[in-house]
Amino acid sequence: MITFKKHSGIYTLLAEQWLPIDLKTAWAFFSTPKNLVRITPEHMGFHITSDLQEETFAGQIISYRVGILPGIRVNWVSEITQVREGEFFLDEQRVGPYKMWHHEHWFKEENGGVSMLDRVSFQLPLGPIGQLAYPFIEQQLRSIFSYRRETLEKIFPKP
Repeated sequence: MITFKKHSGIYTLLAEQWLPIDLKTAWAFFSTPKNLVRITPEHMGFHITSDLQEETFAGQIISYRVGILPGIRVNWVSEITQVREGEFFLDEQRVGPYKMWHHEHWFKEENGGVSMLDRVSFQLPLGPIGQLAYPFIEQQLRSIFSYRRETLEKIFPKP
């Protein structure tokens, strides 16, 4: 399920998914930055440009190039700001297309698998002009997180 809400000029996306895997497997997959390429739609041309460690850690800087519109690619730099192994990690945009981007990744063992929650709080750039682009941004984010859901269901199929 993917939902959006607006509060105090900030939008929040919530995306929830359950996978039939154990917490150790989920953490190993999602805390490995290079796996982000596997769950991002190919048409976005997502490419990590920084050297990566195998595991996510607080203070880690990850840079990449990504297509945000057809023919428009941008540099994006994220910092992993907090990590609690097996429970959550947070990343925040340091350079990129949003005025603010704060992404929480939560994991919880539940019903013989792992329940995952992505909470993304973001602000659009350019004030009122940026607000005009919101319907397009919402559709694009829904598409990205729907793609992730479908891809993860293929990587970790139900038995």
